[in-house]
Amino acid sequence: MNLANKITIARIILIPFFIASVIYSRLDIALVIFICAVISDGLDGFIARTMNQKTFLGTVLDPVADKLLLMSTFIVLAVSKSIPAGARLPAYVPIIVISRDALIVLGTVIIYFIAGDVKIEPSGYGKVTTFFQMMTIVSVLVHFRYSYVIWTIAIIFTAISGIDYLIKGSRMLNNNHAPQKKRQGEATWQR
Repeated sequence: MNLANKITIARIILIPFFIASVIYSRLDIALVIFICAVISDGLDGFIARTMNQKTFLGTVLDPVADKLLLMSTFIVLAVSKSIPAGARLPAYVPIIVISRDALIVLGTVIIYFIAGDVKIEPSGYGKVTTFFQMMTIVSVLVHFRYSYVIWTIAIIFTAISGIDYLIKGSRMLNNNHAPQKKRQGEATWQR
């Protein structure tokens, strides 16, 4: 258990406090907690890279912490009565965000079982998606009048990045099977 992993676990522990802050109409506290969680996300990655603290636990735990934070945040901002109706996220926003993440996780599991190894690199679309998803959360928490513009952009990039990851996953599967077919063909030819 190194420092980077402890920071990641602290981010997971912040999630119920964020949810409670929103439920009890303390959006100021929720905003501070969310900003701390975002900073901790960058900090644990920085520490893992610069202090040579990359571990298997960290590679699993970090994306799980990110997904838990974003999914629970989107859900609570869509259902909480402490958010004014006009600023509250419509139900389709968390549905799209969670569906994309569920497809990515399912695809990763499928690729792992078929290929035995999965290397997922964040794409440019994924990074832009994460940025706009986080900006959506901040805009709702501060009651930004035009939050709907930000969450619309976030949803568009969520869909684009989901399609991008789907295409990359398909290529991984195709590349995994291509050498096997070639080897089988070579083996047949040599007989």
